[in-house]
Amino acid sequence: MALGRIARRVDRRTAGAGGLTRSQFSILATVARRETVGVRELAEIEGLNPTMLSRMLGKLEDAGLLTRSPDPDDKRVVRAHITEAGARTFADLRRMRTAVFTEHLAELSPERLHALHDALPALEALAEQMCRRSAEERR
Repeated sequence: MALGRIARRVDRRTAGAGGLTRSQFSILATVARRETVGVRELAEIEGLNPTMLSRMLGKLEDAGLLTRSPDPDDKRVVRAHITEAGARTFADLRRMRTAVFTEHLAELSPERLHALHDALPALEALAEQMCRRSAEERR
């Protein structure tokens, strides 16, 4: 699909930046957007099993990009938190990824740009629906 090809192209152009894999970048991005998130919820969002997520969180934690700590309201819950270094890394990588998009968007006609703009709300709704359904299926 076109969206998959676009994602792979951006990944290839920014591969290795920040020393993160695609999955690690995705986890960092999710935590950065929320500042803190429960590890169980993060596993659902990312579509990862808890063991794999724990391993990846450990690598991000070792790199100083995230921390984990018990939830102050429920000690059974572990939360992932973005660090200052993690927020900077995410911002840098996001700028790089945005630059790749900007470079290619600049080559599109105004009509195509308007068509993409008009399609964004539908794509966002589809992404939300798919994430919700995926989370429900894992329960």
